[in-house]
Amino acid sequence: MSVSTSEPAAPATGTRTHRLRIVEVVAETPDARSLVLRPAPESADRFAHRPGQFLTLRLPGPDGGPVARCYSLASSPHTGEPLKVTVKRVAGGYGSNWVCDHLAAGDEVEALPPAGTFTPDSLDRDLLLVAGGSGITPVLSIAKSVLAAGRGRVTLLYANRDETSVIFRDELRALAEAHPERFLVLHWLESLQGLPVPDRLAAALVPYAGREAFVCGPGPLMDAVEQALRTLGAPGERIHRERFFSLSGDVFDAPEPVAAPDGGGGEVTVELDGETRTVPWPPGAPLLDALLAAGVDAPYSCREGACSACTCRVVTGEVSMARNEVLDDRDLADGYVLACQSLPLTDHVEITYS
Repeated sequence: MSVSTSEPAAPATGTRTHRLRIVEVVAETPDARSLVLRPAPESADRFAHRPGQFLTLRLPGPDGGPVARCYSLASSPHTGEPLKVTVKRVAGGYGSNWVCDHLAAGDEVEALPPAGTFTPDSLDRDLLLVAGGSGITPVLSIAKSVLAAGRGRVTLLYANRDETSVIFRDELRALAEAHPERFLVLHWLESLQGLPVPDRLAAALVPYAGREAFVCGPGPLMDAVEQALRTLGAPGERIHRERFFSLSGDVFDAPEPVAAPDGGGGEVTVELDGETRTVPWPPGAPLLDALLAAGVDAPYSCREGACSACTCRVVTGEVSMARNEVLDDRDLADGYVLACQSLPLTDHVEITYS
């Protein structure tokens, strides 16, 4: 398994978003902007995050309704820096161009709390990080976290079209100079080295094939990296991929409580953040909706089965999933499911988010 004010920043009625003030907009490259964000003090704890996670922003859509876009956090939770997401323009992309054209310091945006599982279990292990273009954002968060709070060594291979496309060039250089024994950056510029195809990537990655790998970028690059690493003998469970996706529905409105017909239905026991609760689970209601309707602060982002933010593990009982685009056979064998797509097959189900 491996895939973002002057008023109080409390969720608006019927939604689970919080307001974030933009304190700075940084032009990273001609087509990439970073938003430095600050939550209000009363919701700051909701934005504690793990390296590699993302925020889901609520943006005004072209038809007047809201649209959701997920952007990875480039900031590290271990350095004391403020929250920062980085957005690169996509040709024909509505969300990225709207953000780059309209948002400025002093504006506010609404966001769901951080989510995502593209994050290492330990900061003490040696890691291989591979990024392409704006895929550097979660990878940079992981690298900074390892260097600041762990003992691991980090090698980053960063692919771009040319030198002008390199996001965070100065920050990467400064990190390499500050940690010469632990942080190595390998730049891959298509203008000089050609496309990063599997055989050439394999040659470059030979010394690091035994490390756990985190890969984020365009699909063809991630496919090429995975093929190269598998050729070198890297097991699939040690290769983690983060996927970019656009959300088609409104993920922000909290679901209305779902009543079971004639008092029927089952129940689910959930362990989350060290607390255990048992709540009703009406038939036909996705697990996530049942949890949210009962007041359980379960994590989620897309609600479409296209990300891994709502992943949990079934301890007892059985469920079925209507859709799954991110969990592989190993994840399923270990009991992991997507809460937004899970329906009950037994009267009682026990799940955990730990």
